[in-house]
Amino acid sequence: MDAYPASEPTDEALMQRLAAGEEAALAALMARWELPLKRFLYRLLLDAHEAADLAQETCVKLYQRRETYRAGARFAPWILTIAANLARNRRRWWRRHPAVSLAKLAPDASEGTGGWEPADPAAGPSERAQRREAAAAVRAAVAALPHELREIVVLAEYEERPQAEIAEILGCTTKAVEMRLYRARERLRRALGPALGS
Repeated sequence: MDAYPASEPTDEALMQRLAAGEEAALAALMARWELPLKRFLYRLLLDAHEAADLAQETCVKLYQRRETYRAGARFAPWILTIAANLARNRRRWWRRHPAVSLAKLAPDASEGTGGWEPADPAAGPSERAQRREAAAAVRAAVAALPHELREIVVLAEYEERPQAEIAEILGCTTKAVEMRLYRARERLRRALGPALGS
């Protein structure tokens, strides 16, 4: 998500333009980040509708905080920090206001990804079925992790962010990220061993 053709402005350049008052830069940032934000938030919240809502809210916060963006700062950690904080706030709200969502009672036609995961057109039906089963087992194991461990797994494994950047996004030390990631991977290894035949 961080690399673009030389003819395209970087996220950082677009954000600096937005901070300087060029509101058209917001549309370009939103076009680039809409799906990555939805995927990231879905993996944290496990709810496609909430992920879509919070992706929009992240863009609103980005616009509201545009003047606080520091020139030269990397954009990806900045926007993912906003999104992660919104997801934490939503989870806190859910704990204080428990309810059963009708959407959670209906099967998800997109297999739990909100339709934001690409399919491999070259795979045969049998291979696709095996991949779906393995992916479902991984999603279930990640979903069963406590939120603080799920955040780490999503950022490290799905978003492929370095540990220092994860620490910046989550407001903790690199050592804390390392320890949580180790604990999360151990839990996943135990949970997925039987499911994946290891």
